[in-house]
Amino acid sequence: MLGSRKIRCALVHDHILLRQGLRRLLEDEPEIEIISESEDSVEALRRVLEHRPEIVIADANVFGFTPDKVELLLRRLSPSTHVLFLSMEEGFRDRDSRSDVNCAVRSTSAQELLEKIKQVHSGGGLIKELPRKSRTEWPDATTPARPRGLTMREREVLKLLAEGRTVRSAASALGVSIKTVDAHKFNLMRKLGIHNKAELVMWAVRKRLVRIPSNL
Repeated sequence: MLGSRKIRCALVHDHILLRQGLRRLLEDEPEIEIISESEDSVEALRRVLEHRPEIVIADANVFGFTPDKVELLLRRLSPSTHVLFLSMEEGFRDRDSRSDVNCAVRSTSAQELLEKIKQVHSGGGLIKELPRKSRTEWPDATTPARPRGLTMREREVLKLLAEGRTVRSAASALGVSIKTVDAHKFNLMRKLGIHNKAELVMWAVRKRLVRIPSNL
């Protein structure tokens, strides 16, 4: 253990039994503290912003990005956070950049997993320094909505989706049809230049449209 401080980890996986099994396994390790669990990218982003873990242990596919972009996305919210991916695929790699990936595969033992966590914690992740952000690639609070901003209804839809609501649930909350919410979702993502729910959540978090701890 590095000094007396534990390595603070967040778990992200949509398989609840696997996620709970990992938690029980890692909680027995004196070096590790599990500070949160999430089943999807929406909840994971909020948890990372709230808790600022050193390591996110995540299913390789849950965010819908390549590994380098997942780490970039998380580190926009929490610069000290790195990612250890879980994959069923042996030799899992970042297929876009062909770079090695911090990854635990199905043949990884409990001891090997612990060593990988320590390695990522001490050596950092895929991205050693945050690159300058492209305005079109990673929209944030300083990037204005384009070209005319979001309508009030689009902001309502954005807030509900960023809080983890499904399209059906958002439609019920607003008293409109599912098709209407889908249309608003398409329009607001087009205006903001974002392409999936994880980016949408990040934009909403940075604009303070979703509830986050008051001390952040």
